[in-house]
Amino acid sequence: QVHLVESGGGPVQAGLSLTLSCAASGHTFNLVCMAWFRQAPGKEREGVASLDISGRGTYYTDSVKVRFTISRFYTNNTLYLQMNSLKPEDTAMYYCAAGPACGGSASFYTTWGQGTQVTVSS
Repeated sequence: QVHLVESGGGPVQAGLSLTLSCAASGHTFNLVCMAWFRQAPGKEREGVASLDISGRGTYYTDSVKVRFTISRFYTNNTLYLQMNSLKPEDTAMYYCAAGPACGGSASFYTTWGQGTQVTVSS
C-alpha cells in the first residue's frame, strides 16, 4: 500500500512561483506513474502533469505547459510540481496521485493524497 502526503500550497500573488511536494511512502516499488491533479470549486478534477517512473517521459496539460515542471527525487521518493508565472485560474486544490499506468483520467490512479490548496490572487 502506498501513502501520499502533499505540502507546499498556500496563497500567492499572480506572476510568482510555488513548489508543491508529495512524499510517497509504503510499497512504492511497483509504482509506474505519479501525477498532479487539481480541482477548482464547481469544476471536475483535472490532470495537470504526470511522470512515468519507468522513464517514458512526462505529460502536461496545455494550460500549464512551459510554466509548470513535474519532477521526482528518487532518494526520498518525493514528487514535486514547480509552478511558475502563476495565474488566478490556477487556483485549486492540488492532489498527488499514483498508479500502475499514466493517463489523463483520474481513473488511472489508485492512490491519492489529501490535497493542498493553492490560491492565486491578482
